[in-house]
Amino acid sequence: MQKPTLQGEMIVLRPIRADDAEAMWDMLTDPEGRRLTGTTHVFTPEEVDAWCASREEAAGRYDFAVTTNGDDDYHGEIVLSDVAEDVRCAALRLSMRPAYRGRGYGTEAIELVLGFAFDGLGLHRVELEALSINTRVVALYENIGFCLEGRRRDAYRHGTGWCDAIVMSMLEDEYRAGRVVG
Repeated sequence: MQKPTLQGEMIVLRPIRADDAEAMWDMLTDPEGRRLTGTTHVFTPEEVDAWCASREEAAGRYDFAVTTNGDDDYHGEIVLSDVAEDVRCAALRLSMRPAYRGRGYGTEAIELVLGFAFDGLGLHRVELEALSINTRVVALYENIGFCLEGRRRDAYRHGTGWCDAIVMSMLEDEYRAGRVVG
C-alpha cells in the first residue's frame, strides 16, 4: 500500500523509512522523552532498524516521519494506528526528538494527521492517551480540540511509581466545527 506524504506550512510528514532508524534511536534513548511517553521497553538498535524497515508494509496504520520543509531528516514521528475502517476510528501518537520539541512542529503534525484522518480516510473518531505527568501535551491536545474522556489510573510506570493515562478523543463533527472556513 502506498503511504501518503502530507505537506504543511513548516513541516512535511512522509512515511517512515529504513534510513530513519538512527534518528529514531536518538529519540527512543532520550530519558525525558521516555519519561513523558511512558516508554519502559529498552529497545535494541536491531529492533529499531527492523521497525523502521517494516513501516511501509504495515497494515492498519500510518507511520509518518516529521520533517521540516527543505530538510528530509527525521525530527520525530506521528502515528495513526489501529485504523478500524468498519467503525471509522483510529489512535494517534506523537513523539519528537529532543532538539525539535517546543517549536510547533508537533501541533502542525497533529493538525495534518487529523485532516488526513477525517477528510482523507473518512474516520469518525480519533483517540489518544497522554500521561497525566505530561501536562504540557495534555494542554496541547485540549487546545487543538480533543475532549477529555477519562482517566486510566496507574496505567504507566513513572520512575519507581505510577501515573495515570489521560484518555482523549476528537470526533469528526468536532473537527469540522473547530476549523475556520475562509
